[in-house]
Amino acid sequence: MARVDVLMPQMGESIAEGTLSKWLKKLGDEVKRDEPLFEISTDKVDAEIPAPSAGVLAEIKVQEGQTVPVQTLVAVIETEKGAAVKAATPAPAASPAAPPVAAAQRAPAAPGGTAVSPPSATAPSRPLPPSTAPVVGKGDGGVETAEERLRRKSTPLVRKIAAEHQVDISTIPGTGFAGRVTKQDILGAIERGVSMPVATPAGTAPRSPLPSAGPVVHPVVEPWPGDRVEPFSKIRKITADHMIMSRRTSAHVTSFFEIDYSRVAELRRKHKAASAERGVNLTYLAFIAKACAENLRKHPVVNAAVSGDNIIYRRDVNIGIAVALDWGLIVPVVKRADELSLSGLARAINDLGERARTKKLSPDEIQRGTFTITNPGVFGSYAGAPIINQPQVAILGVGAIEKRPKVVTLPDGTDTIAIRTMGMISMSYDHRVVDGADADRFLADVKRALEDFPEGAI
Repeated sequence: MARVDVLMPQMGESIAEGTLSKWLKKLGDEVKRDEPLFEISTDKVDAEIPAPSAGVLAEIKVQEGQTVPVQTLVAVIETEKGAAVKAATPAPAASPAAPPVAAAQRAPAAPGGTAVSPPSATAPSRPLPPSTAPVVGKGDGGVETAEERLRRKSTPLVRKIAAEHQVDISTIPGTGFAGRVTKQDILGAIERGVSMPVATPAGTAPRSPLPSAGPVVHPVVEPWPGDRVEPFSKIRKITADHMIMSRRTSAHVTSFFEIDYSRVAELRRKHKAASAERGVNLTYLAFIAKACAENLRKHPVVNAAVSGDNIIYRRDVNIGIAVALDWGLIVPVVKRADELSLSGLARAINDLGERARTKKLSPDEIQRGTFTITNPGVFGSYAGAPIINQPQVAILGVGAIEKRPKVVTLPDGTDTIAIRTMGMISMSYDHRVVDGADADRFLADVKRALEDFPEGAI
């Protein structure tokens, strides 16, 4: 009898944990391979997770609403129908393994920089349950149990929050497995204002805490009679936290350019029917994504990230397309967009958008973005100043595309007013690394690409 473990997937390169929001199958149900098994909610995405194998859902290890580290054992599927079914009781969460590293990677093109080789990928393994046997010596001459070591290590996300807020993790009571400090534990402690200085090596003076704005605390507002009070959903809370974090992290500046889309409109009219026969919807967004993809390679600082005091010039051009959903916002990523034709880009954007709306995205489709495009213009917005999708350094906003009057110069040099298909684009960028001249040169090239789009690129 074969047992297939179902693990909490890694839904993003910076995601360390996920919340199992809903079981789509009950204990003892038969499941088919790739049939939706449960829904999860993480810092970046809500998604349905398919069954890795056909069989019977024999064990449920994680209950609805429970948050666990990635690579935690969530359930067990028995591949034989007569398999015994165990009671649905929570089991200790397995320690998270390191996220897999992409096998095939190109050397990053950084002007004047050095190509960085990725670390070797290793297969994740699930550690044995920690015991109370002494495993490592402590600085005070005592010993540290495996549980203590697990609690001290916590997850990468928790350690990052602790470093940012100058907090010693060992002073926080953890609610996770073996007392492990979870994201909720550390954020709750910071919000309560508990004083917890970072531990310092023996014989050294403690560091003075750096000024930090800390977590967002909203004032309590009294509801009036007849008002409806709704708690933040998980995705709304995550979005709120990420937006504030991005504003605190990056020096946001926004540039605006007006685009004459008349050339694109003409090409769409000419080729839309033929493209539709091939299953391709030639949207304005596809043309914009194509123009951006081609020019991100020419302007590598716009396709970069900030790491401490370093600039990472991304090797790939991976464009995230923001998709508005009824329950929040998600940004699936078109990988190596600069290598796709216009039709290929249009097909990829349409496919990712549809699967985002039906919660069919796979984990690798919402990570490793290097640049983001958001399109509020579909709702009629003239222009806006979008917030950067960390850790990227730029995001392009697309305004409403519509017919407007414009002054044009005729071949004989005289001016006249004509009806043209017009729209605004805006780009918010991180002024820590992207100067105004860099941003405007990039936008000028995108404008030129759209206004003089070659018919041969269709």
